[in-house]
Amino acid sequence: MLNNIAIFGASGSIGRALIDLIAITESNATIHAYSREQVTFSNNNVISYGIDYSCEQSIKQAANIAAKLSPLDMVILATGILHDSEIMPEKSIRDLSAKKLQHLFYVNTIIPTIIGKHFIPQLDKDNRSIFAALSARVGSISDNRLGGWYAYRASKAALNMIIKNTAIEATRRNKESIIVGLHPGTVDSDLSKPFQKNVPKGKLFSPAYSAKMLLRVLGQLNPEDSGKCFAWDGKEIEP
Repeated sequence: MLNNIAIFGASGSIGRALIDLIAITESNATIHAYSREQVTFSNNNVISYGIDYSCEQSIKQAANIAAKLSPLDMVILATGILHDSEIMPEKSIRDLSAKKLQHLFYVNTIIPTIIGKHFIPQLDKDNRSIFAALSARVGSISDNRLGGWYAYRASKAALNMIIKNTAIEATRRNKESIIVGLHPGTVDSDLSKPFQKNVPKGKLFSPAYSAKMLLRVLGQLNPEDSGKCFAWDGKEIEP
């Protein structure tokens, strides 16, 4: 049973779906929902916050507030960027720029790291507790056979290393802690829209389906799985 949960990316497709599902399945839990702009939820057990991801003090305060009454049982980061109005994934090294690299690393690697810095210490130190961040299969170095997407691949690979490092450290405080990366599959969202025509039939998931599968994966993980990355179907993604 989960009592105290924090989820980042509440305004995104997967983050919203996770919150909606957990609010039902863990109806007695308090869910702290974070996004840049405060989001309205109808569930009474969801507390919504606006947060400034660019301000470490804002993240630190959020962690202190979330864990004020009891330690956190689960923290999920459903944040990240692949493209925006000015940035698209690179097809060639010629498309790279320092600005693009800096922006994707900031959103995909640095922000999750700073959140982890302040929220992982607030996890329950006596019982099973989880910190999970959305990563991506394309962040796997050994699985990369197509190339391209330099900034996104590299930022997710770096995130996977952060997950491994923090998992090692968290185990020293609580051997029941689980720190993992999650690949949600290709989800019907703004992030995937420009690339959906290339998705095989049956492999474009609704946010609700992806959320259900990710929570199923988290429910099946053991402390021995900490530091690894898992896909929506429960299969481990090699580094």
